[in-house]
Amino acid sequence: MSNFKSKHNNAELDSILNYVDASKGLEGRVTETGKVQIRQDVDRKEFSFYAYEVGEVLQRADADGKAFLQLNFKNGTKVLLTEALVGFKPVETFGLDMNRLPKVVTTPDLLSVYEAIEEALGSDTSEHEVEILKKVYQSILLGAEKVGFELTFERRWSNRLMASKIRASA
Repeated sequence: MSNFKSKHNNAELDSILNYVDASKGLEGRVTETGKVQIRQDVDRKEFSFYAYEVGEVLQRADADGKAFLQLNFKNGTKVLLTEALVGFKPVETFGLDMNRLPKVVTTPDLLSVYEAIEEALGSDTSEHEVEILKKVYQSILLGAEKVGFELTFERRWSNRLMASKIRASA
């Protein structure tokens, strides 16, 4: 039984690594400890996981017919591997209408929201709109971390942003 399970995980891992190798915007490797690391060329962000965490790998196609992989993890999370990006669900956030967000987001979306927040802070945008943008940022950040992205800089920036709100309201 464990031999079948091992072969199953190896087949899943092979399909993931083959897809990444054939992609134009992803780089992959497996560390000595067995951790799979997939880096996006667009922002150099790295998504990592262990092969044993993967429950299922599905080959799918989007509305334009472009192939992508859907990784279903045993803990219930799902990740999409496209030609250049790793997609994931934003985390539900209190006070944020999740229907207004895309169902799948990527780490470059963090930069877009960051820039929108910076622009809003430097203009006469209402405080309510800035708070919504902060929640969007937090939702994407938490979603990325939940699936296995290490986003130290983005986390520090988010913590400073949230701390400034607390000081301002105290």
